[in-house]
Amino acid sequence: MRLVLAALAAFSLWTATAAAACEGRDMRPDFSEAERALLDEATASTPFGEGNHWIAERDGEVIHLVGTIHISDPRLAAPAEGLRETIDGAGLLLLEMTPGGMEDLERRMREDPGMLVLKDTALPELMEEAEWQRLAEAAKARGIPPVMAAKFQPWYLSMVLALPGCATESPSVLDGLDARLQRIAKDTGTQMQALEDVDTVFRLFQDAPMEDQLEMLRAAIVPGDDGSDMMATLIATYFEERTAASWELSRLMSRRSSPLPPEEVDEGFDQMEATLLTARNEAWLPVILDAVEETAQPVVVAAGAAHLQGETGLAALLEAEGFTLTRAPFATPE
Repeated sequence: MRLVLAALAAFSLWTATAAAACEGRDMRPDFSEAERALLDEATASTPFGEGNHWIAERDGEVIHLVGTIHISDPRLAAPAEGLRETIDGAGLLLLEMTPGGMEDLERRMREDPGMLVLKDTALPELMEEAEWQRLAEAAKARGIPPVMAAKFQPWYLSMVLALPGCATESPSVLDGLDARLQRIAKDTGTQMQALEDVDTVFRLFQDAPMEDQLEMLRAAIVPGDDGSDMMATLIATYFEERTAASWELSRLMSRRSSPLPPEEVDEGFDQMEATLLTARNEAWLPVILDAVEETAQPVVVAAGAAHLQGETGLAALLEAEGFTLTRAPFATPE
């Protein structure tokens, strides 16, 4: 069950971060000049491409947008404590999933294992033999027997492959910034509410055509021993607050690792972005607007950092609604 929840915590490839058990290295020094320029361009050209904490204000209404990561890292202690006063002064904390929602999700998965399992077929029947063999090796590197991986739905297995095996070995794997902010909210008595129903991501993916799901899976197949370095690189950009660069970095590193042509990898990423980021951001916007209208005190929205950046990111969507956005400090480890 912990592997299931950890994989779901890796929704956007970006939200997956190095757990304490992982010891990877930042891969960026090995990048070519052209690759580093690509990351710099992504940061510079993307709306709200930097910053893990933005304040949106409109006619006395105040919303704090906090970009989070969902999996544990010891360096999260600093930003969590840095946000304590903000949570204390808020009337509501909006999260992707509340503690009660997590319990509900666990119950639903126990009652309906078919939420994650293919019916009437298996992945070896849907993929080329060489692709399946690469997938089987990547699954084995994460402790999943190929016979079990063969029955997982493609969208879910792509989430699993976003995690190196070491990330799932830590008992505190899910103690990300979201979980830490939830504990602060309990301490301060701040109300919490979910941005979406707990089965939203399941429904989004289950409604996607099978070929789209397989495209995402193909883009996610990387050798198991590459995972720790990829995670270490992503977590480094998170603490640098380079949100757009982190998203582009995920795409770039998959291009480097995948045997697929770059255009096929990009197709998988485009599908993932549309499903995991754009569609959910648009669905969250009315929830956020209703909350700020009904709450006298500021509202804090804590979601995976990739949700903040881009033309369809939460910051840009609020700006289009007439809010003024100001970047706020985000405590980083020394």
